[in-house]
Amino acid sequence: MTELAPSSAYLKIPDIEVDPDSPDYLEATFASCAELARSHYENFSIASCLLPKHLKPHFYAIYAFARGVDDLGDEAVGDRLALLDLWDQELTSCYNGKPSHPHFIALAKTIRLFDIPPLPFKRLIEANRRDQKPVRFGTFAEMLEYCTYSANPVGHMLLYLAGINDEQLQIISDKTCTALQVTNFLQDIRRDYHIGRVYVPLEDFERFGVSEHQIRYGNFDANFRSLMAFEISRTRQMFVDGYQLIEHLDRSIRTDFALFVRGGLSILQTIENRNYDVLSSRPVLSKFEKTKILIATWVRSRLRTDLIPSSAFKSILKNNR
Repeated sequence: MTELAPSSAYLKIPDIEVDPDSPDYLEATFASCAELARSHYENFSIASCLLPKHLKPHFYAIYAFARGVDDLGDEAVGDRLALLDLWDQELTSCYNGKPSHPHFIALAKTIRLFDIPPLPFKRLIEANRRDQKPVRFGTFAEMLEYCTYSANPVGHMLLYLAGINDEQLQIISDKTCTALQVTNFLQDIRRDYHIGRVYVPLEDFERFGVSEHQIRYGNFDANFRSLMAFEISRTRQMFVDGYQLIEHLDRSIRTDFALFVRGGLSILQTIENRNYDVLSSRPVLSKFEKTKILIATWVRSRLRTDLIPSSAFKSILKNNR
């Protein structure tokens, strides 16, 4: 990795062996974005497996932007706000200048081809700026407002890749993106606590008699179980409400959308399988489980049947149905 350093803060940039003046350099920047996506085993990269070939490079360019800004906000050493400002400057250069970072060079091409406005990118950066202070949400409405910055913009970007610029469909997409984000909040509740972030609304803690100390010390009890059951039920309903978007998508990308949704729903079921215990260890899907979801969704797409079985939208626990 080399450095991009207009000030005391600097952005690490990937080493690309192709000379920047070469006609092959743009293709190499897209390849670097793809390599980054494949190196992170998570829903965003897994769902790309069945994307139409012509969309994959642009999907990876968006991924590289989102991954990069999250890494700066969560893991960067030094002045994270200054680094986020540099990231923002590179983004601005995509619209009115010439970006220097290879991933932004690829992103600029994607932005031009699909006419993506700066707002969704700017909002992701702003979400990470907010995360540099201790995070607490008093209410569910406050958490939803945060998701308009941290999660929903990704859905808008992907809709642009699909050729969709419709405000009503963006609103439906927001439900799925928020559900995926909240699922991640539940997965990472203890890890987030130790970096000063509690994303689950405090009004829910009060309602179920749960304290932050329980997160700190891993004190799982019946009250915490009830809290998680409530959060999962509400999140699952957001997945249900957002899934209607699939009817408005071209058949070529429906499978990828279904993979995102099925992955999130499977995490919720995994938490239920653990009796809602997200404190003893982080609930995740195994490589085998992810592969099984991928194959099952692909088979369903070939059979022209429902891409996600109705059972996936329901609790696996009888008393929560």
